[in-house]
Amino acid sequence: MAEKPELRFKEPGMRLLENEHAYLSFLMNDWHALVLSFENTNLSLEKGRENMKNLRQKLFEFVEPFKNHTDKEEEFFFPALGNYIGFEQGPLVGIQEEHQEIDAYIGHFFHHTRDNIDLLTLEQMKAVAQDAAEAFEVLTVHFMKEETVLFPMAEKAMKAVDQDELYKKMNTLIT
Repeated sequence: MAEKPELRFKEPGMRLLENEHAYLSFLMNDWHALVLSFENTNLSLEKGRENMKNLRQKLFEFVEPFKNHTDKEEEFFFPALGNYIGFEQGPLVGIQEEHQEIDAYIGHFFHHTRDNIDLLTLEQMKAVAQDAAEAFEVLTVHFMKEETVLFPMAEKAMKAVDQDELYKKMNTLIT
């Protein structure tokens, strides 16, 4: 039986966000395997179209929980931490920009796959799959930054009463 990875953070709000990252990473790994299939030089046009349709569906299923997660961070977590570390510069600025970058890659992917995928060439599919690949890379680094920089910073800097209030506000489902 597979062991459940231990959550690293002690504060409930940070544990909640960390757990959401684990779920989103699980979903990401599912669609990333399809992204990687487009690197296969022996990929047929038929298989490419099948993989592109599956990739589009899996990304579509990813978007809502991801958006719910980022909305929660932007509405509650970032302002709470920003009260302690500032808003104008530093890690919060970069992290928020990454949210926009991820949205742009995924939006670009959906834009280019909104019409009939059966009309795309294999080269076009490989090019559009790059948007999903870039989103995956930014997301992976993004989660790592939050878990190695922001979450520890929040646990160290924020008062217990603010941690408790943050958890109450964020304790909602993303699915």
